[in-house]
Amino acid sequence: MPTKKPSSTKKNTQETAHDALKKLEEENTRLQQELTEKNDKYLRTLADFQNYQKRMEKEHSTQKEETKKKYLLELLDLTELLKKAYEDPDPKPGLKLLLENIDKFLQKEGITYIDCKGKPFDYQLHNAVSTIEQSDCVDGTILDEIKKGYLVGEKLLRPAHVIVAKKKQ
Repeated sequence: MPTKKPSSTKKNTQETAHDALKKLEEENTRLQQELTEKNDKYLRTLADFQNYQKRMEKEHSTQKEETKKKYLLELLDLTELLKKAYEDPDPKPGLKLLLENIDKFLQKEGITYIDCKGKPFDYQLHNAVSTIEQSDCVDGTILDEIKKGYLVGEKLLRPAHVIVAKKKQ
């Protein structure tokens, strides 16, 4: 007669299930720890980014105020020169000094005048306010400048307002 082994098989199956359950619990604990670590890392990174944003906003605000202060001080100097020229019985030398100071300031800031009279019209630099028909000129030539145009470096600050020639038919 065969011996009964079902109880040992049942015991082995229970031990195997118990081992598998223990392994799953360990894996679950490991994954929970990993999730906690990653969550902590995420929260620290988020806090660092928020601090960076606040610092950049503060620096931008400070830089903006410093730039404003710089230009206001320049404007005050020019205003003082204008007042002195106004109070002077012969204001011409004072006005000349004021204009020279303004030109120096503009030059220091990299602002240049767009020379356009007699040149061909360029829609990127000029704004045509009027056209005049003439028979003795090239079509599209700038005849006169109503308002000066300026560049800051290579970028357009303000287009020149010009009168453009149109060849008579």
